[in-house]
Amino acid sequence: MPSTREVRRRIRSVKNMAQITRAMQMVASSKMRRAQERVQQSRPYSEQIKELVSRLANASGEDIGEGVALLKQRPVRTIGYVLITPDRGLSGALPSNINRRALLSVREEQERLAESGAQRPGLQFVVVGRKGRDFVIRSQLPMVAEFTNYGDRPSLSDASAIAQVAVDAFLNGDVDVVYLVYAKFVNTVTQQPSVVQLLPVQPPQGQTDEQKTVEYIYEPDARTIFEALLPRYVDVLVYQALLENIASFYSAQMVAMKNATDNANELVQDLTLAYNKARQASITTQILEVVSGANALG
Repeated sequence: MPSTREVRRRIRSVKNMAQITRAMQMVASSKMRRAQERVQQSRPYSEQIKELVSRLANASGEDIGEGVALLKQRPVRTIGYVLITPDRGLSGALPSNINRRALLSVREEQERLAESGAQRPGLQFVVVGRKGRDFVIRSQLPMVAEFTNYGDRPSLSDASAIAQVAVDAFLNGDVDVVYLVYAKFVNTVTQQPSVVQLLPVQPPQGQTDEQKTVEYIYEPDARTIFEALLPRYVDVLVYQALLENIASFYSAQMVAMKNATDNANELVQDLTLAYNKARQASITTQILEVVSGANALG
């Protein structure tokens, strides 16, 4: 049984750790609310631009893919990934889940292409966040660009810089398809690692009956507006993924720090019980020694 001094030292250490995790929980909770508000505020804009792209695609005719560079489909020889992860840790399994989802997507695409008789595709990664960068380096995957320290309030220009790397690689023929991997914010306790195709652009399908019955006059024409809007649409997809990832990170960190604080408090209770037992045993031993000495003198 450890001595009372050792148990007291452990209790003091665990209490200090609990204070740290409690403080981090409160900070993460405050930042989580603001991050969640930004996600909720940006989603209507994201949905509206998706509806607009879908409407313009339908208005432009069935041959919309002809002559539009960002829509051009070609045989897949190289797959590109834009991997968005947190810059920091202490957020539970969130970074590992995102990285694992990206690796699973790589294997699925390779198996799908192998079944179709195509050769094994090459890979290129554009990494956003230190956790993803470390994973790509550790896994010895090819990385063409990295973006770190984008902060808690990334701007649309930050997303445009990330998207431009992927667009340039696609237009130059370095990659034939680009996927976006990020953590989609569902609620405080649920963050879903997601994979969406970024390039070539796939216009959202399906319109409501109301949208189908409304007719618009486009100036100069629907196809020209559609081609001009596509780069903005790609930027918005990346920007929304950044916001979703930040909200997911602070939600996961708040939950992880709360669990750590609860576990530390439970450990303090167990150590306190062990300390009381050790102290009682020590007192009992001392009493027995006194009684034995008194009996010997008597």
